[in-house]
Amino acid sequence: MPTLESRRSQETAIDIINLIAGVVLFISPWVLGFAGDGYAWNAWIVGVVMALVAIAALVSFQQWEEWVNLVLGIWAIISPWVLGFSGNGSAMAVHVIVGLVVAILSAIALWFTRNRALDRPA
Repeated sequence: MPTLESRRSQETAIDIINLIAGVVLFISPWVLGFAGDGYAWNAWIVGVVMALVAIAALVSFQQWEEWVNLVLGIWAIISPWVLGFSGNGSAMAVHVIVGLVVAILSAIALWFTRNRALDRPA
């Protein structure tokens, strides 16, 4: 059974990866060449919010932070179709990949939190 310390290390690693993913999404319009397109704002806003929520989770973990990043990850995955930029392969790929990473890792962090609550003695 993992110790509380090892779980916190895993959760910290998840938050750092989410922070990096948010930064990657934020800079992707410039790096991948879609900054002039009308949907680049989605990458900027979602990337900044992902990064800020990950920083907040690193400073003082709260379960709502993982829920917010889970929703943002799901939004990043579906946004190319909802906003109509699925035809731009690079923009779509970065949104889907970052969204999958953040959503999966946030779900794992929520699972850790849930299991930690179940491990506590009554």
